[in-house]
Amino acid sequence: MVRTSLSQLLQGFSSRGRDLLGRYLPFAAHPAPPARSPVETLLGLARDLLSTRGEASGVAIASDLLALYAEIDGGERAAFFERLADDFNPDPERLAAAWGRYAAEGWSMLPELATAVEAPRQRLFRLLNLGKGGTAALVRMREDLLSIRGQDWARRVDADLSHLLASWFNRGFLTLQAINWSSPASLLERVIRYEAVHDIRDWAELRSRLDPPDRRCFAFFHPAMPDEPLIFVEVALTKGIPESIQDVLAPDRVPLRADEADTAVFYSISNCQPGLRGISFGHFLIKQVATDIRRVLPGLDCFVTLSPIPGFVSWLKDTKPDLAAAVLAEGKSDEVRMDLLQAGVDYFLEAKSADGRPVDPVARFHLGNGARLERLNWMGDSSPKGIRQSAGMMVNYLYDLAAIEELHEAYSNQGQITIGKHFRHLMERLGAGTRKQMELQHD
Repeated sequence: MVRTSLSQLLQGFSSRGRDLLGRYLPFAAHPAPPARSPVETLLGLARDLLSTRGEASGVAIASDLLALYAEIDGGERAAFFERLADDFNPDPERLAAAWGRYAAEGWSMLPELATAVEAPRQRLFRLLNLGKGGTAALVRMREDLLSIRGQDWARRVDADLSHLLASWFNRGFLTLQAINWSSPASLLERVIRYEAVHDIRDWAELRSRLDPPDRRCFAFFHPAMPDEPLIFVEVALTKGIPESIQDVLAPDRVPLRADEADTAVFYSISNCQPGLRGISFGHFLIKQVATDIRRVLPGLDCFVTLSPIPGFVSWLKDTKPDLAAAVLAEGKSDEVRMDLLQAGVDYFLEAKSADGRPVDPVARFHLGNGARLERLNWMGDSSPKGIRQSAGMMVNYLYDLAAIEELHEAYSNQGQITIGKHFRHLMERLGAGTRKQMELQHD
């Protein structure tokens, strides 16, 4: 009821603002002047929004700018962003003067300098948040911006927009909510649509992931986007650590009573908003879900993931093309099993990016969160997608709640990868050598 009332208030505020303006706005009841392109109209509205002093007229202009932006095509949106990069920069004379005063008078002039440094387009984005559905519209706007690659002007605009979104979407504003079979249908439909790891084919399959007593799903939401999950995690309650997603999602499995489980398995984590890429809150999600589940089910003493290895086959094609070809041709064949497991160990422990971190993005995420590399699972995902991206293998990352901060610090500061006993035993079986084991931190 509060949300509805606020929405009605803003709509009324916007309508009164249009009446006060008494001039052309793209979606007001005034005739449009001829020969004005959508991009020029957007830029004119942007300048009007930056110069207006009235709140009602500001809401009206912001709403109309966002509405027009939603109607134009990708080329026009790119042109709009480019003009924002070129025409909405800080005033160099004002900036030079503020810097001079700061240099002469010291810290007391820092607020003035900070104001002079801020690009007008950053203030524009802040004011656009006043418009109807402004926060969600700006997230979609950044999604458009991120699709423009290799352009310096796009990076400049993104720096301003992402700075604001990182502030607005910090953990303090987010709420954790459980999603279950009783949740609104519109939200359940979004779970099907946004699932990024293991596709959900239909409503019956969705129910099998949400309704049984040994299944949980949690998502982060933002108050300005109450019906849109930002990220969600699917959890299976099991006895022991599962080795394959086939076991977890088997349609004929017998559900476990929740109080009989000793392990919580995070088997799918899906980011729902491409416009928030690079603004990470997944690590908060896992830690809070683990804490909340354990509070309700104190018998749980193990928290692990069952994760894909999305970069593995691509790396294999570059480093061991014959093995990659055999995997893709033979699929489940045991003939390449030992070679593939050895390659998997090399991939996690040897393959590094330019900054010295693992090349695998999922590994960077979980190890950076304070998990340890627990187990490499042969044929953990035998689906066509699993073969294509991970050569059928999956990995368990284990979250020891008492050691998360220590392992996070070891990884962040020294790049240290902590390995568990199962992974260490695999290395010993493969004859991976003691030198590499000595370089790693063990559990």
